[in-house]
Amino acid sequence: MSKWGQRLKKVEQLAEAFQNNPMVTRYKPRLLPCQPSSVWKIFPRQNLAISFAQSCKEPVHVFALEKEKALPGQRLFLVTSYSELWHYYRINTHSLMHCYEVITEGAVCKLYFDLEFHKPSNRQADGKKMVSLLIQYVCKNLKDIYGIECSEKNVLNLDSSTDDKFSRHLIFNLHNAAFKDNTHVGAFIHNILQPLLGATSGRSCLEGPIEPGTHAASTTQSTEKQEGIDLRFLRVKDKNDRHSLFVDLGVYTKNRNFRLFKSSKVGKNAAFTLADDNKFIANSKKGVPVEESVFLASLVCNVSFTGQKILTCHATEANDLRTTTVQSWQGSAPDEGLLSGCLTSPYQEVDNFVLTVVGKDGIQGSIRRWNYFATEQLLVYDIAKYRWCDNVGRFHKSNNIMIVVDLKEDVWYQKCHDPECKNYRSSSYPLPQEICISYVMMLDDENQSYTMDEADNIDPTQPPKQVSQGMEWDQESADVWGRDDDDRQFSDCLDDFELNSSEISDDLLLSCMDDFDSQ
Repeated sequence: MSKWGQRLKKVEQLAEAFQNNPMVTRYKPRLLPCQPSSVWKIFPRQNLAISFAQSCKEPVHVFALEKEKALPGQRLFLVTSYSELWHYYRINTHSLMHCYEVITEGAVCKLYFDLEFHKPSNRQADGKKMVSLLIQYVCKNLKDIYGIECSEKNVLNLDSSTDDKFSRHLIFNLHNAAFKDNTHVGAFIHNILQPLLGATSGRSCLEGPIEPGTHAASTTQSTEKQEGIDLRFLRVKDKNDRHSLFVDLGVYTKNRNFRLFKSSKVGKNAAFTLADDNKFIANSKKGVPVEESVFLASLVCNVSFTGQKILTCHATEANDLRTTTVQSWQGSAPDEGLLSGCLTSPYQEVDNFVLTVVGKDGIQGSIRRWNYFATEQLLVYDIAKYRWCDNVGRFHKSNNIMIVVDLKEDVWYQKCHDPECKNYRSSSYPLPQEICISYVMMLDDENQSYTMDEADNIDPTQPPKQVSQGMEWDQESADVWGRDDDDRQFSDCLDDFELNSSEISDDLLLSCMDDFDSQ
């Protein structure tokens, strides 16, 4: 037999062996059959957790954990899904009682406030009235600047006050509107509080047009309206009798840790609960308990891409206040002078790739604006100077396009701002391997995670597991998972279970879960 014939026979033998002994994927537990695979990994450093979350195919997010008896300020970082966290969060009140949401850099987020004052130093202050006046004032500005209607019913009001301190968190759940990221939230709040803080030059809110010629009120006009409003109720004194502000302006930094609903600080017993003057009512979906709906509404980065109006506010010299809707935006790009600060995302390699995509027939496009939706791990690029649309097979005359990069699936596709192409989405195209986060993570030899003991506490006695170069995150040694025939038998049992469980109705499963939650 020739050498080629020997190779061919070997390939055929291998093919037959794979058919007779198919490879089975590792079983991953699920909370319910309809939910995604479980992800629960803890990291010693925030940047490792964020990198892993960005490379994960499941819809996961980053949370910070504080442990009793740990060094001051020391935190570990958990990567998991919202549903997985809530499942254990409501049960393991000891190991997860000091938990924070990590508001990742560049992520589209809700408008939120951290409010507090020292009670003994402000005996005349009426905290509830101050909260109500602040909400009314913010809602008025959202209406005047962005045209957004809201009231106290849109604001989740959480309380963790003690005898010594008045403490509230406000999370605005606006209808189909959110801010580009929390730095824009901070700029907006600085802007509307200028009558109190003292006028500063060069701060304005900025947005792209919904329709040609549509503009909101200018910053100067908005400030003139504010000058007639007495904001002195926001002035308080700290425990050293120095003047301070009811609104904490220091919580709008990148990768900010924001304490969760039902969590307290280490060494404290005051967890955030619904304030007795809260007027927000969570929209509970079928089968979702009310308390879980409140938890989901309290998450600052729990914002979906679909239909969102993205609000921005920049410290620039521009004077226009504008708004743009992600999926129904119309109109041409604004002047080049309005592009400052909008060009570079936290993913510069992806930015550079997108610029190679938006070029055709001697026309080179540019990135007008980007938005990052952490919930779906989508980077949405508004493109300027390039209007080629795959749907019509030509350049649009006036309306621009979007390039959407799915960091979870490592693909990109095109959408369009033109009304005729409103619901169009092109085919998905793979991203180059060298810019895929999952590929980069495989080359990172610093990745490590901590384990938890049987009581669901982080076990400080166990050293972090080192992930060797080129090894996938979910890979385990063969002796952990047993022999191949064990895997096949387990897979067969799982298939039988899923086949039989299909006879059980969804309504029955949900009713059983409701009965369990009520116990």
